[in-house]
Amino acid sequence: MARAVKEATVAELTERFQNSSGAVLTEYRGLTVAQVKELRLSLGEHATFSVVKNTLTKIAATGAGVTADFTQLLAGPSAIAFVGGDVVQAAKGLRDFAKANPLLVIKGGVLDGKIMTPGEINKLADLESREVLLAKLAGAMKASLAGAAGTFAALPVQMARLLAALEEKRAKEAPAAAGRAEAPPATEGSDAPEADGDVPEAGGDASEAGGAE
Repeated sequence: MARAVKEATVAELTERFQNSSGAVLTEYRGLTVAQVKELRLSLGEHATFSVVKNTLTKIAATGAGVTADFTQLLAGPSAIAFVGGDVVQAAKGLRDFAKANPLLVIKGGVLDGKIMTPGEINKLADLESREVLLAKLAGAMKASLAGAAGTFAALPVQMARLLAALEEKRAKEAPAAAGRAEAPPATEGSDAPEADGDVPEAGGDASEAGGAE
């Protein structure tokens, strides 16, 4: 391979390492061209699967700041899945394809600069994809908003019922309060006749006292 081609390859791989959210290293020994094509389709549109040369990939990975634990895995026929989107979808595609085609061996990977073992990649594949999580979140938010809307809609009805109950209570209390305000005090009605009857008696006593004199 010419020097210029090697430099261009290293530059391209370095850029992929830097711009990808994750990279999964595999050994593809024995896979046919048709099987590799099938694998690429299973990874989704946001991931690529490329056969790489170990020496050039080590240089590129080192230049991109990838941990040395990853470069140590570069041995034998190597191919890397560079993931630019949902890493869960790519992990699922690799795991499922490896189950159906044991010739594909997942050796490890790097996610956000951290090394991942084959077991960790399989666990990642068991998670729900970003699209599923977003759909569930949207459904939960929609249900929450619907509940809040129902609560707000019920407030005017509840307020109207409360006001009606208060008006009814006031209407029942009004006649009783008016009756108490119109009735005269009991002492005024009973003392007046007695006062009228006492006046002559006082006059009579006075005349009798004058006659005695």
